[in-house]
Amino acid sequence: MSASTPIYRVAVRALCDFTAREGDLDHRFTPSPSAREGMAGHALVRRRRDDTYESEIALSGCYRGLVVSGRADGYDPARNRLEEVKTHRGDLSRMAANQRALHWAQVKVYGALLCAERGIESLTLALVYLDIASERETLLTEEASAAELTAFFEEQCERFLAWAEQESIHRQARDAALAGLAFPHDAFRPGQRELAESVYKAAATGRCLLAQAPTGIGKTVATLFPTLKAMPRQGIDRLAFLTMKTPGRRLALASLARLGGDPGGRQRLPLRVLELTARSKACVYPDRACHGDACPLAAGFYDRLPAARRDAVERGWLDREALREVALEHGICPYYLGQELARWSDVCVGDVNHYFDASALLHGLAQANGWRLALLVDEAHNLVERARGMYSAELDQRAFGQLHRGAPAPLVQPLGRLMRQWQALVREQGGAEDGQAGRPAYRVLEGLPERFVGALQRVTVALTDYLAEHPGVGDPALQERLFEALAFARLGESFGEHSLCDLTRHGRGRATLGLRNLVPADFLAPRFAQAHSSVLFSATLAPVDYHRNLLGVPDRSVWQSVASPFHADQLEVRIQGAISTRLHDREASLDPIVDELAGQFRRRPGLYLAFFSSFAYLQAVETRLARRYSELPHWSQTRGMSEAERDGFLARFRPGAQGIGFAVLGGAFGEGIDLPGERLIGAFIATLGLPPFDPFNEALKARLQSRFGCGDAYAYRIPGLIKVIQAAGRVIRSPQDSGTLVLMDDRFQQPEVRKLLPEWWRMAGSALP
Repeated sequence: MSASTPIYRVAVRALCDFTAREGDLDHRFTPSPSAREGMAGHALVRRRRDDTYESEIALSGCYRGLVVSGRADGYDPARNRLEEVKTHRGDLSRMAANQRALHWAQVKVYGALLCAERGIESLTLALVYLDIASERETLLTEEASAAELTAFFEEQCERFLAWAEQESIHRQARDAALAGLAFPHDAFRPGQRELAESVYKAAATGRCLLAQAPTGIGKTVATLFPTLKAMPRQGIDRLAFLTMKTPGRRLALASLARLGGDPGGRQRLPLRVLELTARSKACVYPDRACHGDACPLAAGFYDRLPAARRDAVERGWLDREALREVALEHGICPYYLGQELARWSDVCVGDVNHYFDASALLHGLAQANGWRLALLVDEAHNLVERARGMYSAELDQRAFGQLHRGAPAPLVQPLGRLMRQWQALVREQGGAEDGQAGRPAYRVLEGLPERFVGALQRVTVALTDYLAEHPGVGDPALQERLFEALAFARLGESFGEHSLCDLTRHGRGRATLGLRNLVPADFLAPRFAQAHSSVLFSATLAPVDYHRNLLGVPDRSVWQSVASPFHADQLEVRIQGAISTRLHDREASLDPIVDELAGQFRRRPGLYLAFFSSFAYLQAVETRLARRYSELPHWSQTRGMSEAERDGFLARFRPGAQGIGFAVLGGAFGEGIDLPGERLIGAFIATLGLPPFDPFNEALKARLQSRFGCGDAYAYRIPGLIKVIQAAGRVIRSPQDSGTLVLMDDRFQQPEVRKLLPEWWRMAGSALP
């Protein structure tokens, strides 16, 4: 192996992924072991070896300026055997040949590095496949000389070198361009420079910043611009802009286009931008399985990938449409092309799950490749609830019962055992007759039901084996139940005080078993620690301790609150303290609410939004308004609106129009929409946005009280008022806007509520605390 000036560094696995993959894409239903099972499997193999066995051996080598490094799983000096350990489930003979070839490539590269480092002339290479269920090892061996391994290593490096040289040139050009990057507007808006300076400092010092900045100051460009500027000086490899909803992705892409010039224009920066989308939205053939026998875009995927990858990086700008275009030009899957290009893009724009989910792509790539990754998390106030969902799972008794009744013969016994355990669990927790009177019976369990979980794990093995042996099976319920069972079982492995297990009974044979995360900090903390820097920004990140405690940001995190550029004269805030929107006062509140809507509309005709706590409440107010003020134009959000229907709802907010749009607080129109000027002149909020007072939220309150001493505030008050402030933020979008906000509930007068509202609001007719 040659020693020369390094031009590029690559991990062994990334090198082999690039050079040794061939043939079809194959994602049949053979789920791999979880990360915890994989680590436990590697530990088991180590324990079975003698005391001289070396594990996790750091190896590195250089060929023509390409530095290749990684950690070999194990070396047995007594046998002169280098081992690559792979855990699996089920029949090993079902492993695809191209997957086995990739494993051999990895152990051969490690073998070349070991021989060069220790002067070994020949070596036994071994693939050790450990069946997680049976703990049985299958050992495949091959003898190789150092010369043979060196030749193989150099062949892989030669295949990669042209790409490495291209990447090195791209990185130099990218960094030179970013160093001279100019702000895309003539001047900063008020508060925007202050935010940008703090974001730059976070990237420069490798810290986490929680930034609360008002709606309308241009937070997206104020976070992207300084982070891009910091990338060359701080050696930042990748930037991930993470959003909660599709509009956030669109806004980020628009800001990146402004920073780098039009995506199709000549002035574009040498910056590779990739939009990551969900598999369901990217899939061309959603009715077909992901393997070469079923989908034409999976057949020969890895054979056509190099050309597609080359064309994609030359294009540089890869939003959803551009990525799909490149993929179809080469006859490969757009979704999996996007997964591949995440390795080679400078900026990835996608949903927060791409970094924070249990099996997140960007987090895995950052770990495997040692990236210095900068995170920007938009609308970060939503991350608490989103992360709770990522680390929660649910099983439905009726769905598994239906599967059992029509199950193929090999699945009848394990599913039958699971159903008996489910019946026993229901009896233990109060009887199958509970929940029959129209109201579900809910109970928090003391811990995980171990016998049930054991039966569930046996079902996952049986389902995995069956689906692997019958890849063309037509019943999607088998696959759906498998994924649900796997998600539950894997979360069960890390069950602790951050989560609870609950049982809800809706009637005989209709129970739901939930494993619900309450404190996402325990899962998210390692993700923040992995990143070089993180910026979480939103118009509603106060109180800071709520987000610090529940998100698990590092102790050295910095808090910043950017002063609002808006002033009290722009927004008239009224509290209608004579109205109560509590559940038992809903009927009595209808006439006062519609009187307030109509009265404000008469005083200042124009476009308004009215927010309610539920669709039922919304519909009741709408019906009363139509009866008493039929001349007042209005339209409503409905359950499950399509994207086109949401666009139609917003299209009615046009200059010169009049009317009131009814919406649910916390829904699609409560945040992330921009209706400046005459397109929105006021909002009515007939709720505190509090989560429902139910057994689950009471259990959440008790757990948060025990851990943080803030149960009521953390479970109810703060999440509710964040939604209120977000909705109110739709009214004032620029220093030129003016409008009215009417808060309709007597509880808005309470001091503990008032102190959580923005300082710049002017409360007409009431004294501020």
